[in-house]
Amino acid sequence: MLPTDEQFIEAGKHWDLDALYTDLASAKGKRLTPVEKLHLRGLLCGCSPGEIAQRLGKNAKGVETDLCATLYRYVKGLVSKTNCKVENWRNITEWLEEAGYKTNSVESFAVDNLLPDKSMVNITNINIENNQLFIAFNLRIPISENSDKASEIDPRI
Repeated sequence: MLPTDEQFIEAGKHWDLDALYTDLASAKGKRLTPVEKLHLRGLLCGCSPGEIAQRLGKNAKGVETDLCATLYRYVKGLVSKTNCKVENWRNITEWLEEAGYKTNSVESFAVDNLLPDKSMVNITNINIENNQLFIAFNLRIPISENSDKASEIDPRI
């Protein structure tokens, strides 16, 4: 099994964990425990309490009880939903996303064999709206300064 700090690390790709840990610590009145952080990352990765328990080798009822007694309360206080009931564990991620803790992931990757050397595509945002996938990206294609091709580029294209 992976060490605690390496479990559910993919949450950090899509969520501002530093701000979230800090703000939840304020709502709690003291720092989150490593277990609370671990369970939070599990929820942010889209895992149910049962799935979190399974991945950690814990009892599912125990994880659910821990979440109800700790994180669910802190999140409700943080997002001003103290009078709301957590109907489903997904409420937690929905509320945190509405509060702005979800980040737009930015990924860069080489486009080998598709474009000239050192070309880069930076994905700046991915959204799904009304059954449509929207991908915003920046494309960088370097042109050699020594090349006459720069003078051949038609700006009207």
